Amino acid sequence: MLKRLIRLRWWLLSGALLCIAGVWLLGRIALTQQREAFETDARIMHRVLSQRVVQHDAILATVSLLQAEQGSEREQRLSALYPQILGMQRRAAGEAWSDARLTAAEARSRELRRPELAYADFAQGRYVLVLAGQPASHAMTVGLREMLPWAEWPTDPKASPVRVLLRHDAQTLVLQEGRYLPWGKGFSFSKHLAADSQPFEVYAERIVGWLQLPWGWMAGWCALVVAGCVAAYQLRTQRAQRLRAEELLRLGQVARLNTLGELAAGMAHELNQPLTAVLANTQAARRLLDDDEPELDTARSAMGKAAEQAQRAAEVVGRLRRVVERPEAGAERVAVDLVQVARQVLYLLEPEAHKRSVAVTLEGDASRVVLAEPVALEQVIHNLVMNALQALEKVPTAQRALTLHISHDNRQGVLRVADCGPGIAPEVLPRLFEPFFSTREDGLGLGLSLCETLAAGMGGELRAANRVPQGAEFTLRLPEAST
Repeated sequence: MLKRLIRLRWWLLSGALLCIAGVWLLGRIALTQQREAFETDARIMHRVLSQRVVQHDAILATVSLLQAEQGSEREQRLSALYPQILGMQRRAAGEAWSDARLTAAEARSRELRRPELAYADFAQGRYVLVLAGQPASHAMTVGLREMLPWAEWPTDPKASPVRVLLRHDAQTLVLQEGRYLPWGKGFSFSKHLAADSQPFEVYAERIVGWLQLPWGWMAGWCALVVAGCVAAYQLRTQRAQRLRAEELLRLGQVARLNTLGELAAGMAHELNQPLTAVLANTQAARRLLDDDEPELDTARSAMGKAAEQAQRAAEVVGRLRRVVERPEAGAERVAVDLVQVARQVLYLLEPEAHKRSVAVTLEGDASRVVLAEPVALEQVIHNLVMNALQALEKVPTAQRALTLHISHDNRQGVLRVADCGPGIAPEVLPRLFEPFFSTREDGLGLGLSLCETLAAGMGGELRAANRVPQGAEFTLRLPEAST
């Protein structure tokens, strides 16, 4: 029972680990795909915005060049071509800017020889670029909202979960609201635009919520793992049951042959005595009849035939005994691990113990090598354990316990099979190993007799005793293998 629970818990743990590993992998794959898609969209946003600000530098430089060559006022018509240009200011030589920030920006522009940011007002949604030139300098006001290239924008600004911001110093302009979640896995992207004159930073972030993970695939994977584990467990259980049944069948066949041999030996023993008596009496009668008067030849001949038939019967019985003699009798003894054989028997009888709700415990040495016939030893332990399980049916379920204890004593391996059953009646104990003696109505009385015979044939012994306060204990002793 305990082993079954351990195996079941091992299968459950394995299935849970496979489910967790699969769910983690699927979640990681999904998050990786979401991150890659997010980073691709963020890079596209950065690129299209960088193209716009670089375009602003180019527009300002073109206006300054045209103004220098032609002296025209075409810059006021730029809004028709570029909606983000909200206005253009011009400062001719000898004039002054109306805003000191423009004056400072022009000085920096003249020093750096490129457009320079005068100021940015994200609250108003605009900023001003200044380019110093000769004979005039120009200031261009750009609308932040108007400059967004929605036609080239990679996401739907109303439905996309990505939040996009434009930052400059302490100012922040929300370009795309996105969707904010208080929990989940977050991705972020931050990079300055490609124009030094407009040092704005594009910041994008996305939070993937737990509900956005591929739970359908995860549930499918878990269902597949559960089905696979159940199928594998059933296959393994069926295979173990089949192997156990085959081993029990083999052991049963050996037991039947041994029982038949024991039965034949008992019959031969029972028949030899009367047959010997008949033979002796008929031979004596023939000798007596030899001294009688003639005409007794017929009687003498009849008695001779009786003697021949008795001898023939003895030969038939002897031949029967040789035919059905135990195949293992006289087999060579080898080194056998007593602990391993006991474990194998307990494994074979595990269903029987479970059916009777018996708690079975194996105690003692981790390894004890003895000289024995492997099949005969297995049969002896099998019979002893099975007898104990049957005896435990007579006590309440809560008291059913069986212990196999393995130790060594005086160069012998010792196996004790102890139960908490009703024990052995005092009048039964002396006759327990007699052939054809049984306390069960359907018993032949050959099991324990056979066990004692097999134990003696292996150079060991089998004894029985009662335990205190209740129960029986069978002790099997076998010679240890020399190391």
